[in-house]
Amino acid sequence: MRAVIAEDSVLLRVGLVKVLEAVGYEVAAAVGDAEELLAAVQEHRPQVVVADVRMPPGFTDEGVRAALVIRRQWPEVAVLLLSQFVEERYAADLLTTNTSGVGYLLKQRVANVDDFVDALQRVAEGGTALDPEVVAQLLVRRHRDPLERLTPRERDVLALMAEGRSNAAIAAALVVSDSAVAKHINSIFAKLDLPPADESHRRVLAVLRFLELG
Repeated sequence: MRAVIAEDSVLLRVGLVKVLEAVGYEVAAAVGDAEELLAAVQEHRPQVVVADVRMPPGFTDEGVRAALVIRRQWPEVAVLLLSQFVEERYAADLLTTNTSGVGYLLKQRVANVDDFVDALQRVAEGGTALDPEVVAQLLVRRHRDPLERLTPRERDVLALMAEGRSNAAIAAALVVSDSAVAKHINSIFAKLDLPPADESHRRVLAVLRFLELG
């Protein structure tokens, strides 16, 4: 699996390279700004990009804008954004372009290597990974229909779905059976008025409804 890293902090950039290489990724390039990121993606065509939200020269949203260009020009390239703080709008901007192969994590997650690598792998394989802090803030703010129809347990399940967790991972986190999770998910689909379709597609639609993007 080939990766490109874009992070202006030299220490974090070196750390990310070591983490990715330790778990078997080939780091084709590690750069410090958005312009170099786009050039590296064009040259190396990686499977996944790990990029800081804020990079030179303005330290505002350069990483997000570069990620949107990548998703538009090279949709097969997965993108995992890293941010110092919870900024829901950036997660929303990325998810509205494509709901597969995208992730948004706080930088503090990198310290927990297993969780970070798990999230990166989900994104690289075409899934999603949203930081639990982002999900927690969304849960507080999204208290209106149709989400008000959900029970507290169903909201827990939907929050874990939004993080990109599989049914088995949700069951383990909530200490319930896989069949219980499946029943909760079917109930969520019904209460959110999602029509019968491929389950993976309905999961994405449910998450988008949760984020108020769909």
